[in-house]
Amino acid sequence: MFPTSVKEVEALGWDYIDIILFSGDAFIDHPSFGTAVIARWLQKWGYRVAVVPQPNWRDDLRDFRKLGRPRLYFGLNAGAMDSMVNHYTASKRLRHDDAYTPEGKAGARPDYAVTVYTQILKKLYPDVPVIIGGIEASLRRLTHYDYWKDCLMPSVLVTSGADYLCYGMGERPMLELTRGIEKGWSQHKMQQIQQIAFYVNKKYRVSPGVETPKPSASPTPPTPSGTLVLHSFEECEKDKRAFAENFHWIETHANMMHPDTIIEPVGQGYVQINPPYPPATQEEMDSFWDLPFTKLPHPRYKGKRIPAYDMIKFSVNTHRGCFGGCNFCTIAAHQGKFIQSRSEKSILKEVSALNNLPDFAGNISDVGAPTANMYGMHGKNLELCDKCKRRSCLFPKRCPNLDCDHTRLMELYKRIDSTKGIRHSYIGSGIRYDLFLTEDDFVDASSKPYLKTLVLDHTSGRLKVAPEHTEDHVLQKMAKPSFKLFEHLRKEFDKVNREAGTHVGLVPYFISSHPGCTLKDMERLANHPALKGIWMDQVQDFTPTPMTTSSVMFYTGLDPRDMTPVFTERNPQKKQEQKSFFFKNSSKNAGKHLQGSKQSTNIAGRYKSRNKKK
Repeated sequence: MFPTSVKEVEALGWDYIDIILFSGDAFIDHPSFGTAVIARWLQKWGYRVAVVPQPNWRDDLRDFRKLGRPRLYFGLNAGAMDSMVNHYTASKRLRHDDAYTPEGKAGARPDYAVTVYTQILKKLYPDVPVIIGGIEASLRRLTHYDYWKDCLMPSVLVTSGADYLCYGMGERPMLELTRGIEKGWSQHKMQQIQQIAFYVNKKYRVSPGVETPKPSASPTPPTPSGTLVLHSFEECEKDKRAFAENFHWIETHANMMHPDTIIEPVGQGYVQINPPYPPATQEEMDSFWDLPFTKLPHPRYKGKRIPAYDMIKFSVNTHRGCFGGCNFCTIAAHQGKFIQSRSEKSILKEVSALNNLPDFAGNISDVGAPTANMYGMHGKNLELCDKCKRRSCLFPKRCPNLDCDHTRLMELYKRIDSTKGIRHSYIGSGIRYDLFLTEDDFVDASSKPYLKTLVLDHTSGRLKVAPEHTEDHVLQKMAKPSFKLFEHLRKEFDKVNREAGTHVGLVPYFISSHPGCTLKDMERLANHPALKGIWMDQVQDFTPTPMTTSSVMFYTGLDPRDMTPVFTERNPQKKQEQKSFFFKNSSKNAGKHLQGSKQSTNIAGRYKSRNKKK
């Protein structure tokens, strides 16, 4: 186990520490948590890593000083969620619990934790490098809209003063950064590392052949030259259209196999985002998981309950990435669009090892990922994927080059279920039913068998799916398929239940007050005949989170894909009316009384599941 105190460091006999990691979460040595992943990965390569979970930033800062100065650098993150999403509801009310803290207690991390932690460390140890990463840093790496301050904010590199930012899935860039710092690389060489960002305190000079974007009616990426120069932060502050155009280019490059270096001027300098590493190979993915995780909370917590751990302790992750491209989701911006899968051997090894965990009764809570049924999926012709700039392989129509055969996944399920000690394996992650259904048919020969085994063998009581809305013009702003697909899903779902004599439930998730959605749209949703008889208790009020298309729409009133105007409900009371209307009317449709405790969706939980590290 990694040391978290002086006493634990001394017990290991260490006379120095290479890297000290600070996190806004309690420390759990499980591959679902980024701090554990990076700590184990660096440990594999011979580095001594200590962890300071949830340091107290209100007192005399003893938590930041107790382990002293590391030999190489400090690394830090806000935790598995953006600290502001963790702290506040969609109506900006303070939450009274925190799933990532012992006993669920709130208040163990500050607002804008990455910035607060970095500023403290820079004040105490000004000459020690600080590397930031995780969800909060990754999704705030460029100019972004902050819903809680209701304004644009510059890159977190500017507000925090960190030396480097590692975005996305960090094993490879963090190892390279560590080696570079250890070997004393020059600043120029350090700034060539892939998948990092940094701030340069001097004006950016546009080189010949580099095109700087200008406002246009139909935004398109500049002529490829290896560097994309965005509108400056100051331009975006003055002109919402400039911010929308920036995001269009950023998102385009985030979904490319070979994106350009991105430059964003701010103040007297600029932020530089280096292109990411290529998608991890199967062998690399296996190496990230085949590490000696204990899968337990740190002993310092002495049996205290950590709610987030309860949710994932008996889960197994199969892959990374998502090519769904939903406008309100940040998966592609953090994990990437291209699916990176583990081998069956690696997954089955982890499944078998679950038997060694305390209290494991043979039930796997989730065999999944951001989207559970994308395991092993990719383009039929990979050369086309290599050049592709589509944000989504599924919207507005499924890409004809996409191989969405579920056979490999079904075989994996069978092998998991036949593993000694396994009684049941459930799918708790979201699925995309447009991968196996069209509006009136199944996609291929594997589709019907997959739906059947999903419902009958891998659903614990209720199958949760996310149509998100019923009205097509709202779904278009979400980049989600027509509601007719859900209608077809329900028809086939009911047929499976009827033929098997089972009573598995179907639970649809919805979003209220998303850009493009009016109160009338929520009325149509709540009264839609296709939802009659369904237990309707899963709706969340749209929360604009950094680095999503939907958040850009909310702030600018423009769709960054084509610059057309979009209605956005920004009035807090009217936003709440949209959500309340759903419950008031949908409860009548379901013919059931919804208790108050049932009438709220854990927004933080949905956010976490869409952006989880593994």
